[in-house]
Amino acid sequence: MSTKLKTALTIAGSDSSGGAGIQADIKTMIANGVYAMSAITALTAQNTTKVTSVLNSTPEFLGQQLDAVFTDIFPDAVKIGMVSDKKLIKVIAQKLKEYGAKNIVLDPVMVATSGAKLIADDAILTLKESLIPMASLITPNIPEAEILSDMTIKSSEDMVTAAKIINQKYNCAVLCKGGHSLNDANDFLLSKNEQVWFEGKRINNPNTHGTGCTLSSAIASNLAKGYSMEESVERAKEYISMALSQMLDLGKGSGPMNHGFALSGKFVL
Repeated sequence: MSTKLKTALTIAGSDSSGGAGIQADIKTMIANGVYAMSAITALTAQNTTKVTSVLNSTPEFLGQQLDAVFTDIFPDAVKIGMVSDKKLIKVIAQKLKEYGAKNIVLDPVMVATSGAKLIADDAILTLKESLIPMASLITPNIPEAEILSDMTIKSSEDMVTAAKIINQKYNCAVLCKGGHSLNDANDFLLSKNEQVWFEGKRINNPNTHGTGCTLSSAIASNLAKGYSMEESVERAKEYISMALSQMLDLGKGSGPMNHGFALSGKFVL
């Protein structure tokens, strides 16, 4: 008897410490019941304390990875993470359009929560022009939502206004992610049919490496399984809250969460 699983593709960078990027995405997808595939945009040498080095894929090789996936096991959803080079962004947009990719969840990694810019201005411009308009959903944090909406966000009301501006400008659903400094990690979803606040659970865990990667991958996994946008976000938020509540403590810096908290069976023991 053959078995079929829904499938999801992550297009992102590799995190050698396993807490974020491709590694977090694959763990999350498996934990959320879909078959995970990957196209790697960059290799990084990093751990829980710092990123030491980054080696980008060439545009040609990234394109070949995407060809290999789409021509064999077509993904039911696509998650896109950090892509720091405009040529790579263009390749991703070209290939997703060529193959008619669906359920595209884009985590527009441009600015760290600290406010530090993570990619060059020309790459941000390319992201805005070629990739964000293709997305089913984007998941910006507050600094990223400020860049995309060209406004300052200081309140929950500002989050709603920014989400509406982004939605109108790029014609995609927006999950504007709050933070403890603004509204205790409450997130606002604006889509064609929905305007929903998702309340965050305060979890006093300093080990939050890879939370953005994990959330977007969990949403993509649930979209792949056929859940609505609102259901997918709700399930993803619950998953990440439970993963954080396990209080995994690894590494000397901001460590990873326990993506596999719900795994059971003799092979886990």
